Amino acid sequence: MDHVKGNPTEEKFKNEDIVEESEVSEQAGIDDEIETSETNDIEETQLTEEDEKVILLGQQVEELNNRLLRVQADYDNFRRRTREEKEAAAKYRAQSLVEGLLPVLDNFERALMVTTENEETKSLLQGMEMVYRQLQESLKNEGVEVIETVGQSFDPHLHQAVMQVESDEFESNQVVEELQKGYKLKDRVVRPAMVKVNA
Repeated sequence: MDHVKGNPTEEKFKNEDIVEESEVSEQAGIDDEIETSETNDIEETQLTEEDEKVILLGQQVEELNNRLLRVQADYDNFRRRTREEKEAAAKYRAQSLVEGLLPVLDNFERALMVTTENEETKSLLQGMEMVYRQLQESLKNEGVEVIETVGQSFDPHLHQAVMQVESDEFESNQVVEELQKGYKLKDRVVRPAMVKVNA
């Protein structure tokens, strides 16, 4: 029995269906690609926004860190200054007292320069000399020193030149004579010495 061929119209429709399915598949593939591309674009946009946030947060963290370091440095400087001020206050605590006693020392020295033959006056001067030595010893214990003058090179930090003279006994710029004693409290000059300086 001969094989019965299908209806040509049916074959045509089948072929058209196959073509349509292929076109639909191709279109679906294109749509998928478009969706994937759009998704990638969205993800890239989101990543970019996230990157910007991360960068911004990093800048804020760095700024806060710098501020913290500055505050820490300021605090360290404050502590150092406070410590130095306390040490200086302890070291030079007697300065105002010493400054007040220097005129007393000057007057003692002037009084002790008096010469007399009277026994009562001599006895009085001996008592004054004892008090003067005790006063000197007490000041020395606090770190008070007499500034050296005669024969020393003139130092504007230690000496106050009130007169310039010419002398063959001394070198140029050397102190020739002391007019008033100078004093230091530890390493600080309380009163410079008044001197004559060789030209």
